[in-house]
Amino acid sequence: MQAVRRFQKRVKKGKYFPAFLFLSVTNNCNLRCQGCWVTPTKPVQELDVKTLDRIITECKDKGSYFFGILGGEPLLHKGLFECLEKHPDCYFLLFTNGTLITDTLAGEMNRLGNISPLISIEGNEAVSDCRRGGHRVFSRTMQGIQHCRKHGLITGVATSVCKSNINDLVTEDFVKNLTDIGVHYLWYYIYRPVGPNPSPELVLSQDEVIRLRRFIVDIRNRVPLLVVDAYWDHQGQALCPAATGISHHIGPGGDVEPCPPIQFARDSVLNGKTLSDVFTQSEFLDSFRHLASRTTRGCILMERPDLLKSFVQETQAWDSSGRRTALKELSSMDICPSHHVKGKEIAEASWPYRFAKKHWFFGFGAYG
Repeated sequence: MQAVRRFQKRVKKGKYFPAFLFLSVTNNCNLRCQGCWVTPTKPVQELDVKTLDRIITECKDKGSYFFGILGGEPLLHKGLFECLEKHPDCYFLLFTNGTLITDTLAGEMNRLGNISPLISIEGNEAVSDCRRGGHRVFSRTMQGIQHCRKHGLITGVATSVCKSNINDLVTEDFVKNLTDIGVHYLWYYIYRPVGPNPSPELVLSQDEVIRLRRFIVDIRNRVPLLVVDAYWDHQGQALCPAATGISHHIGPGGDVEPCPPIQFARDSVLNGKTLSDVFTQSEFLDSFRHLASRTTRGCILMERPDLLKSFVQETQAWDSSGRRTALKELSSMDICPSHHVKGKEIAEASWPYRFAKKHWFFGFGAYG
């Protein structure tokens, strides 16, 4: 909340530095998920400990102490905990598939005290193996959750809702089962057909997006855990965190991107500039924020891939995916529904969520 207040003050003064950052620390992973934008390379791309430490330190200087740590699978970054231990005043949301969380590793996270594992579940056993490109993924993930709870960690579950799992995961039974095993928060987000294996057949229809939103609003009043989304404000209007400027993403190669699945950049943290200079001087990110907020309250990647492609070409942004195929993938994307359904907004029914979203998350006048 303090970081968001500082962000708001900077915006009023015409200065820009995000309230929090997503950091993809490695592109290495032990799974191969449908719709994943991350591809392991040889050699592996990683933010080294020195660079990661510098990024966190510079953010602290701006009053930003909260970070999303992503991959690939971030637990494959061997120096990660060494770096996070240096910053006990920060808090790190660790996006992980959970299959590598052993009893020992959960105990280490407990010792550090500044990490919350956010463990992804993509369906039941059969669906999980198909979605994640692995074997026994569901049972291994559940075992990781059990280790986290044994060691008293604040533990979350995340799911990318798509056609193959919506009937399993967007249900009261699923949420109550998570409550029963001690999960503290549940983050729903929407499947995006990106990367080398986009699987567009999994994209939600507009009616299914509305169904998800209605479920989130309703279930918040009935279960004793936090239900998180990053797509709608207190009035139920769609929004894009990257368009508001509250957050951006740094990839494992040091590239500064609008958000994790948009793998194009014109700036890097490895070229000698301070992070403050990167964000205040980046014409690419500034232009993206204006383009995204003018185009839609939803996801420009899903709703206007053609416009995004033109923007990438006009700005001469480079492919930061490590595959050298990101522009081709963007060119082949079809327009599909995102979370913006004008005229069918569903406002928050829970006053604590409504209050928190109104004052601390996302809006900030990005949409005029």
